[in-house]
Amino acid sequence: MTSAVPPSSPVVVGLPIADRTTSFRFYRDALGLTTVGEPATDGIPEPLQFVVNEGLRLMLVPTGGFGWVVGPHEVAPRGQSECLLGLTLSTPEEVDLLVERARSAGADVVTGPAQQPWGYSAVFADPDGHLWMLSVPPTG
Repeated sequence: MTSAVPPSSPVVVGLPIADRTTSFRFYRDALGLTTVGEPATDGIPEPLQFVVNEGLRLMLVPTGGFGWVVGPHEVAPRGQSECLLGLTLSTPEEVDLLVERARSAGADVVTGPAQQPWGYSAVFADPDGHLWMLSVPPTG
């Protein structure tokens, strides 16, 4: 059976945000992501999409527009998470560095970098409360 999704089609994860400028700066500065598309009048691409990797894009949608897209389905209030976004890194030092970059860019560090049963990891919340887990899988 063949996939209905073309292999060249990236997955796009959409998240509601309160402020385009704040979110743009956070994802550019904290994670070093680049945007897709031409800048709008405010200098930020519309729609606001970042390339996470070859197969994944992150689209940040102002809360009002996000509500329009999802219709009657309620958007989770800030502080209530429906998902945990994860990035797998190569070394604990990369986790430490990225956590500090995120903190400097306005993240709330939820769990600081530490060895866990599932590997070395940390969790931070972006300015809108979306959770990101950075991890290095255990070796051996």
